[in-house]
Parts: sequence; C-alpha cells; structure tokens
Amino acid sequence: MKSDSESSAKDADYIASSDFADVPPLVKGNHNYEYTLDPSASAFAGTTVSPNYGSKVTNSDTCFQSKKETKKGAVVGLDDEYEPFDYSKLHCEDPEITFFATLTTYLSYAIIIFFGHLRDFFGKRTKRSRYFSEKEMVIEKGFAPIVKVAENFYTRRLYHRIQDCWNRPITSEPGSVIDVVVRKSADGNKTLRWSTNESSSNVEVETKRCINLGSYNYLGFGDDWKNTCKDYVWEVFDDFPINTLSSRVDIGTTVYHRELEETLAKFVGKEAAICFNMGYGTNSATIPSLVGKGCLLISDALNHTSIVNGSRASGASIRAFKHNDEKDLEDVIRESIAGGQPRTRRPWRKILCMIEGIYSMEGEICNLKKIVEVCKKYGVYVYIDEAHSIGALGGTGRGVCEHTGVDPKDIDVLMGTFTKSFGGMGGYIAGDKALIEGLRKNCAGSVYHNSLSTVVCKQCIVSLKIMMGLDGSDMGQQKIKKLKENCNYFRKKLTEMGLHVYGDYDSPVIPVMIYNPAKIAEFSRQCFERGLAMVVVGFPATPIILSRSRVCVSAAHTKEQLDYALVKIKEVTDLLQMNYKKHLV
Repeated sequence: MKSDSESSAKDADYIASSDFADVPPLVKGNHNYEYTLDPSASAFAGTTVSPNYGSKVTNSDTCFQSKKETKKGAVVGLDDEYEPFDYSKLHCEDPEITFFATLTTYLSYAIIIFFGHLRDFFGKRTKRSRYFSEKEMVIEKGFAPIVKVAENFYTRRLYHRIQDCWNRPITSEPGSVIDVVVRKSADGNKTLRWSTNESSSNVEVETKRCINLGSYNYLGFGDDWKNTCKDYVWEVFDDFPINTLSSRVDIGTTVYHRELEETLAKFVGKEAAICFNMGYGTNSATIPSLVGKGCLLISDALNHTSIVNGSRASGASIRAFKHNDEKDLEDVIRESIAGGQPRTRRPWRKILCMIEGIYSMEGEICNLKKIVEVCKKYGVYVYIDEAHSIGALGGTGRGVCEHTGVDPKDIDVLMGTFTKSFGGMGGYIAGDKALIEGLRKNCAGSVYHNSLSTVVCKQCIVSLKIMMGLDGSDMGQQKIKKLKENCNYFRKKLTEMGLHVYGDYDSPVIPVMIYNPAKIAEFSRQCFERGLAMVVVGFPATPIILSRSRVCVSAAHTKEQLDYALVKIKEVTDLLQMNYKKHLV
C-alpha cells in the first residue's frame, strides 16, 4: 500500500483541466520501473520467449517496415496530408448483386455440396478418406459419435478446403504492418503446420510481412503503444498483478476499475458505467439481466451474434425489423403494442429496441436520429451497441451519438467495447446510475465472470485520456481525424475501381463484396502473396450469397501503405473479375 504522502505527491503530478476538472489529466510523473524477466531462464525453454526461437521474414526486401523498425517516440501515420475533399456530398447506396452473379454463386455452392457428399459416400466405403479412415472412424464401444457425420459436413467439405485463409498466427505486434506465419498442409488442408527451419539449437518460423487490413486498430494504438501508453500502463505492476483473480462483486474491483468507469461515463455523456471482461459477453450477459419473460426485444435484422444470443438467452419475445429502416421499425412496434403478449394479449412489461452504431459486417452507420424519434414516440427503450463506432465516429470520437447529433440522454443503454479503438479488451455499459447499480448486482458478467484485468483497465484509461486531450497534446484529435481521412480515401478509391463496396463514408469498416465461394479463398491467397493481410467472410457469418472481404482501416496506416494496397487489390480484383459493373460474374 502507498502512504498518504506518496499519494499526495502523485496527485501533484497532475495538471488541472477546465473541461474535465474531476478527471485527473494524463501527465506522467517520475515513475521508474525495471523489467526483471529473464527470457534465458530454463523455465522458458522451448516457448516463444526462448532465445532459441525466432522468425524469418521471407519478403523483407519488398515490404514495408514493421513497427519494431520505426523510430523511437514516433506516432505512426500522422504525418500524411490529403487533398481537401467533401465526402458528405457523396451519397452511398449498397450495390445489388447481379442476377448472373447470384445464379453462379448458388450453382457453385450446389457443386461443392454435391461433390462433398459424393466424396463422403466413397470415403466411408473405401476407408481411404482423410475423414473416414479406420483410425478416424474408431468409436469406443457403447458411445455414440461425439460429432456425427452430418453435423460437421460443412466443416469437412467447405471450410477445410479454404481454412488457410483464417486463423493466421502472427509473430509481431498487431499494427499497420504485421509478420504473418506461413503455413503448409500435407493432408489437403485438414491440418496446417507452421513452415519452420529446425536444427538442434534453433527453430526458425517462416513469416511474410503484410500490410494489416484486417484487424481492429482504429486509432493506431497497436503501432505506437510503446511511445504513447507503455510508461503509464507499466505503473500498474507496482501495485497489482495481471489478474484480480475474482469477480467484480467479490474482491475484483480496484481503483483502476472505478477510474475507468468514471472517466468513460463522462466521455460518453452518461451518469455511470460498468466495465466487463469481454465484449461479446457484455451483450450476451447484459441483455438477459434487462429483459425476460413478458418483455419484447425488437432487433435490427443485421445485429451482431452477441446481441442475437443474448436476446435468445433472455427468454423475452423477439421481433426483427428491416435493417436500418425506421418505417418498418414503427410498423413492428405498432403491431406488437396492439397485439400484446402471445396468447394472453396482456401489455408488454417493457419493450427494448436493439441497434448498432456501425454494423460490423455492413460498414453502415446507424440511422440513429430517426430510430430514436420512433422509439420515444411509443415509449420504447433504446439499446445501442457502439463496438465499432466509439472512438471512430464523431469529431472527438464519442461515437454515433456525436456523429448523428443525438443527445446521449436519449439513449437508455450505451454499450461499447475496448477492443477496436482503445487498444485493450472487454466492454462496457453506460447509462443512468439506477441502471448501472442494477447491473452490478444482477448481471452475470459482474456477479460471476472474472473482472477486467487491471493492466487492460489502465490501457483503456490512458487511451481515453489521450482521446480527451488530457495528455496535454492534440494527439487524440489527430488520430481521430486521420482515421476518418484514411477511411474515406480508401473507400472512395475502391468504389472508383468499380467494386461493390458496402457501408457509409466515415466508417472504418469497408466491406468489398466477393459473392462467389470460389473467389473467397483465391482473393485471400492472392492478396497474401502480394503482402496484404485481408479478412474474408462467408456463410454462416453472412447470407450465403453475400460473401465479402471486410477491410478495417487504421489511423496508423500511411498514405503510401494504402496506395500500395490499392494497387495490389486492383491486380487481384481484375484477376478474379470482381468488377461486377463490368463483368457478369
């Protein structure tokens, strides 16, 4: 425990701020730390921190610098300047898939499924399949197969064929440039092995350096963490270990949890907030604690699976409305109120409308103002998931409310995550004090789940204060501005290529439509060969004919990197005939 004199000395290091007087600004004091871990210790032999383990970049002569090679003290990506352009004048409408592309996409799936069943038929009888060999078919007497053949058909015959496009390990920091492990398969992609050069004293993993266009690093803290956050975050280890080893209602609440929640509540404009260990778990655990039997959830048709699963677990009745359509929402509300509860026709105990700030697979910004107007008209509570919009939208990063001009007081439940813009993990709920106090006592994420790591709490506090300008600089504003410039520039160039691009300007999520299943893997592999780490998404994460590549742009991307990526994407999309305005398929 620190003495009162030490605490007073530490408080004296803070500089008062008129805008956030009751939130201590982020100004570093005289804090020293020592890094005592010795990677050469025998306890670490054979692990990734062992000195006999390394990686080799195979395309170092043709790729961009990694974060490790950037100059000390640099904040990546903020030096570029774009020509002024008013993107607000550009009207975006999601392009529709052509009839021929629809037909060939369905036909491709039909062919894959037909030959998959055909291979299963002969494989079971000949026992010469990698899935139906005698070794694979051994079942202990008296037990049913834990996974039946029909249950994992999709995994065997569709996913495994292209699984090298997902789960790619990296050996670097997850910044704008990453080192991706090269993997190979000797059994038709059923299993993947790291490509290594092994000797008696050294294990060298083959990696490929790529521009990262797939992970959430919106404000670039994954690139410049050592220069912007490390010194402040490291102070946590003076008083706490990594884990509190307890839930929030036991002894899992620390001064850092309280500081994070108070700072966050002021940032988003609500009375109070509560933080959770997992973003997905924030929705799936909070929704059942808000509604139950006799309640109605009205959900956007394209809401995230965490909202879907949380809604199903709640026991409440569920209705969906057309994506981002306030007119259909009003029709659903009117019909639901008039009809009442099933069978009894009693009035609903409460009605909750579930929406997202930025839809994670569509890149589309919520039509918040009109949706809130409809909900307030009929006395419906509004719950908004700001996982992708907090930190990324609005002039000061305060999310979709700031972006659309809606008062946060008109939103009953503000949910968000720390994984996209804050360089951390976990999630939060912000709202009235009565709501938050109720969640502390009743939400499974607070009562049973392990509390958020103190290290992550401090990381989120630091990134929040940088965004709020409490570090004494305008770095946060520069990051938010640069993210918007990068997003709009990249989206505009992709659209000019003739590609089908979903979503709105200012959104950091940029879906590029692929459609055909045969193109999913080839697009990913061709981009990887050219030094681009791209995420491809297909069924069941999207409708079966709407496969896509989801591009996530960061403030840390330089214009040079984005221009290089655009050139390579043009090569790949021309090769795969993805200009659907020009090509039929």
